Amino acid sequence: MTLLLLAGTGDARRIAERLAGTDAIASMAGATRAPEALPIPTRVGGFGGAAGFCQYLSTTGITAVLDATHPYAHRITARTARICAEKQIPFLQFLRPGWTPEPGDNWTLINTEEEAAKHIPIGATVFLGTGRQSLERFSNLTGRYVICRQIDPPNGPFPFAEGEFLIGRPPFSVEDEITLFKHRQIDWLVVKNAGGAASRTKLTAANRLQIPVLMLARPAQGDWPIVETVDAAVGWVKTL
Repeated sequence: MTLLLLAGTGDARRIAERLAGTDAIASMAGATRAPEALPIPTRVGGFGGAAGFCQYLSTTGITAVLDATHPYAHRITARTARICAEKQIPFLQFLRPGWTPEPGDNWTLINTEEEAAKHIPIGATVFLGTGRQSLERFSNLTGRYVICRQIDPPNGPFPFAEGEFLIGRPPFSVEDEITLFKHRQIDWLVVKNAGGAASRTKLTAANRLQIPVLMLARPAQGDWPIVETVDAAVGWVKTL
């Protein structure tokens, strides 16, 4: 058996640590520069679309695929599941549970980035914890000051007239986020429902500071097999 682990998340790292010493290969999209090395052989970069992915599966002799990409990488997940089904290659998605509101949270659920402008008033300072890949979809936030946090330095200027990039590499503690939100006088927080304890610190900080949150709903999932814990993902690999 040769397993392909689609990585790029902290959960994928924990899975890779459990798979060290087995016949497994990790693949990272390369969205983050100089990512921390994984404990199993790793390739970095895209496959070149569906055709390139099919070719990679064949030439590398992949016999199973475990998708532990970001919960919002739904297009990649759907494509991978479809191709694996066509090739009769076992496929599993690791999808950690989403966040649910806690006492004191002030969340509003939205389905698209463009909906944010309906809720955030003119003159507000907005902190985007959604990453740079979807930044352009917030272009209608005219009249608000938009701060977008990302890991790597930007390749160009901020795309909006009012706003800036904020460079930072996680993890961030609750205290870190509280200090940041106070210093930058954040009025609204916008996040994706990524789930996970490490990323929830910004939500805890918003709760304590009574900052309202716009929560982007998760994409719909297909009918492929899904597990929610690292133990279950590793257990599936052991059954192959």
